[in-house]
Amino acid sequence: MLKSYLIIIFSVFLFYSCSKNKVEKVQSEINEEEVVISIYAEAVEALIKGDAFYAGKKFKEAENLLPQSEWAAKASLMESYSHYSRNAYSKSIFSLERHVKNYPADINVPYAHYLMAMCYYEQILDEKKDLKPLLYSKEKFEFIIENYPESDYATDARFKRDLIIDQLAAKEMSIARFYMKTEKWIPALNRLKIVVEDYERTVFVEEALHRLVEVNYKLGLVEEAKQAAAILGYNYESGEWYERSYKIFNKKYKTKKIKKEKEMGLIRRKIKGLFE
Repeated sequence: MLKSYLIIIFSVFLFYSCSKNKVEKVQSEINEEEVVISIYAEAVEALIKGDAFYAGKKFKEAENLLPQSEWAAKASLMESYSHYSRNAYSKSIFSLERHVKNYPADINVPYAHYLMAMCYYEQILDEKKDLKPLLYSKEKFEFIIENYPESDYATDARFKRDLIIDQLAAKEMSIARFYMKTEKWIPALNRLKIVVEDYERTVFVEEALHRLVEVNYKLGLVEEAKQAAAILGYNYESGEWYERSYKIFNKKYKTKKIKKEKEMGLIRRKIKGLFE
C-alpha cells in the first residue's frame, strides 16, 4: 500500500510539473512532444493500476522518443521507479545508475541516489548470509548524508544507516559466538575486537567486551581480560554483562537479578534477535 501511495504522489508530481504549460497548446497540432506526453500519461496510469512492468516499458519508450526534452529525465527516473515498485531491484539499480550518468543536472538526482540505496536496503532481510546489500546500502546512505545533508533523504538515510550498522555488528557477534562454541578462540577474538573498535555505539558492544574478558581469560591472557573488564566497568558498571565479567575474577560473587532489560528500539531488538 505504501508503494502504491508513493507511486501516485511521485508520478503525478512529475507529470504535472511538465504538463502545466502544455494545456494551452492547440489540440490539433500534433507533434513529437505531444506523443511523448501521451505515452508518459499512459505509463503513469499503468503504474497506478499496478502494471509496473508495462509502465516501465512505456516510460522507456517516452524517453527514447525525445531524448533531449525535459520529459526524458523524468521518464528515465520513472522507469527506474517502475522496476523498484515491482521489486526488480537489479534492473532498478542499473537504470538509476544510467540516469545519474545521463542526467547529472537533473534536480531529482538526490532522489535517484536515495532510491538506489533503498533497492539495496530492501534486499537485506532476504540476504542474511550475504553482506553485500548491507555494505552497498550503507555506502549509498552515507553518500546521501555527505552530499545532500539538508535534504529529507538525508534524515531517513541517517536512521537507516544506524540500523545497518547495528545489523553489521550483529553479524560479527553471531560469528564470534560460533567461534567460541567451537573453541576457535583466536578467530573469536578477532571478531569481538571488530565489534568493540568499529561498532562501539551499537547495542552489542557490552556483550563484545564481556566476551573479550571470557576468551582472554580462557587463553591465560589475564591482563588483557582485566583491561576489557575495566573498559566494560567504566562504561557499563551497572549492566548485566559487567556483573558476568566481574564474576570471572571473583568466583564467589553471586550475580544480581536484573529487574528489567535495558530498553532498546523495537527494530533494534528484532535485528538482535535474528542473530542470537
